[in-house]
Amino acid sequence: MADATAPDRQAVHPWLISLSVLAGTFMVVLDTTVVNVSLPNIAGNLSATIEETTWALTTYLAANAVILPITGWLARRVGRRRLLLLSVSGFTAASFLCGLSPTLPFLILCRIVQGITGGVMQPISQAVMLETFPPRERGKAMAIWGIGIVVAPIIGPVLGGWLTDNYSWRWVFYINIPVGILSVAMIRAFIFDPAYLTRESARADYLGLSLLVIGVASLQIGLDQGQKEDWFSSSWITGLLVTAAIVLTSFVFYALKARRPVVDLRVFRERTFAVGVVLITSMGFVMFGGLVLMPVLLQVLMGYSPLKAGIAMAPRGLGSLVMMPLVGVLMARGADPRKLLGTGFALGGFTFYWLSWLNLQAGFWDLFWPQFVQGIGFGMLFVPLTTITMDRIAKSEMGNATSVFNLLRNIGGSTGIAIVQTILARDRQVHTNNLISHIDPYNPGVQNMLRGLQSAFVAQGSDLATAAERARAALWGLVQQQAAMIAFIDAFKLLGFAFLVIVPLVFFMKRPEYLRRGASAPAE
Repeated sequence: MADATAPDRQAVHPWLISLSVLAGTFMVVLDTTVVNVSLPNIAGNLSATIEETTWALTTYLAANAVILPITGWLARRVGRRRLLLLSVSGFTAASFLCGLSPTLPFLILCRIVQGITGGVMQPISQAVMLETFPPRERGKAMAIWGIGIVVAPIIGPVLGGWLTDNYSWRWVFYINIPVGILSVAMIRAFIFDPAYLTRESARADYLGLSLLVIGVASLQIGLDQGQKEDWFSSSWITGLLVTAAIVLTSFVFYALKARRPVVDLRVFRERTFAVGVVLITSMGFVMFGGLVLMPVLLQVLMGYSPLKAGIAMAPRGLGSLVMMPLVGVLMARGADPRKLLGTGFALGGFTFYWLSWLNLQAGFWDLFWPQFVQGIGFGMLFVPLTTITMDRIAKSEMGNATSVFNLLRNIGGSTGIAIVQTILARDRQVHTNNLISHIDPYNPGVQNMLRGLQSAFVAQGSDLATAAERARAALWGLVQQQAAMIAFIDAFKLLGFAFLVIVPLVFFMKRPEYLRRGASAPAE
């Protein structure tokens, strides 16, 4: 039941409520990428291999994915305010223990706790902000919330690289502690359970919960580890993905028939919500796939350090930071969010094709402008998409709807990362073979290049035999480098196509209610 001591919601300023939930959410989203660049340091310090250390990422994402869809159910069981306090407190404590970790297994265990406690915050904070603001003002609220969701993964590698280079990988986790303490204090002061959020006392849906946990965990781990294990050539990856398919299909049939399921899928009967979930899944696919491409391109092919790579990726975050508040203002003044959304998808798709024009000689400004414009496009996506998708959802169902919405965004992101990594690995092999087939040792151009390389190595002090061998190795390296660049181009084109092809779906969404009737109150 609602907190009996809660003041009138209008007595608390909406932005104080927003800041209370935003701090924790930003911290959680930041932790999805801030650890990536620290993996070599963590591996060396904890006497582990890089492959073993990646489980600190995999387990975090899997635990996060498992908890997301049941957040609305948990809020109804224990109360939203109490759940938020437990979540932020647990995440902060787990961050402290991650920083103290003496061994890799202990770090992985703490990361699982981080994933479970952190997964609660995203859908609840989104639901709180959507309920706090009237429909016409939701654009501004989602603009601020979206800045954290879009910008945090981009600044994560920059912050992680700087902390690791200047202090220690342990500070990647310690920085969460003051943010967590501040968030707990603000939640206690400003967040209260609304009157319509009643606690459930009925028997828990243990069967539905078990199916969901097993299915989502199997899918997340399978997607994350698939490329490393060569997908279906690995029996355990095949087993995970088959298990995910069978269990999640069973869950869907069960949830549609159950009287009080742990996740109510009947919300998909609302056409606008269903289309919105498809769009946010595609958005997660492209955004997170792109986040994987750029640091690898910059560090592996162009020789950037982790910190410089993070800085070179910052223009995308800058573009979103500029555009999101403007989108919120435009929506508050009556702009049709569907038009903004369609423009954002089209612009984002175009910029991925723009990035496909890059080559290995690209300079800073060649990287800056397509990413900055892409950030503007992304800034036109999240705010209107969330606002339209949730426009016709009643307040009492908002927690369940935001849980499903965020789960599908994360699954889309995991799928995008898996497919992009597979494209990079396999296309590189294909293009290497194609390029090698065009290198004829009797071709005058090839012979001139080999002689030039050989002369350069002789000038460095190598004898003729060694210089000839080094020249052939250097030519092979150049072929592999060019093949890798072509693989990146293929991946950029795929992501651009994925955005452009879904633009027509935007106009299957219904015009928001507040625009049709000039309303300022949400549906109950």
